[in-house]
Amino acid sequence: MTQHSHGPHDGHGPATWAMAARATLHCLTGCALGEVLGMVIGTALAWSNAPTVVLATALAFVFGYSLTMSAVLRAGLGFKEAIKVALAADTVSILVMELIDNGVELVIPGAMNAQLSQWLFWGSLALALALAFVVTTPVNRWLIGKGKGHAVMHQYH
Repeated sequence: MTQHSHGPHDGHGPATWAMAARATLHCLTGCALGEVLGMVIGTALAWSNAPTVVLATALAFVFGYSLTMSAVLRAGLGFKEAIKVALAADTVSILVMELIDNGVELVIPGAMNAQLSQWLFWGSLALALALAFVVTTPVNRWLIGKGKGHAVMHQYH
């Protein structure tokens, strides 16, 4: 396994907004893939809100963890260690993102009942993901500053 130092952010230290935004964007990529796929499947199958949200959330975690795992596996980490890094790097970020994203979807009138062909479906989903990014970025900044969250991945880049 090859490890590279990235300076003061390998552990504790000040985290920049740019670092936090990159970490959140990484997380948002996986979350959005899972969230959109779950919402599309639930809507296409005419599921009620609860199973649709559960599927979307589960897929967001699967895709989010998978993106991190693929990066650290490419860096030479073993599978079991890659799982540990993904859990440490992404769990809080994905959890916050999913709470915001699904919460927004549930409070926008008609969003959960909108069909795939309606702008409300796609517009509310885009708004929910954008708000999740805005709320999760400061969380990731705080985590990185504490040497947690995406900070645990820096040694494998």
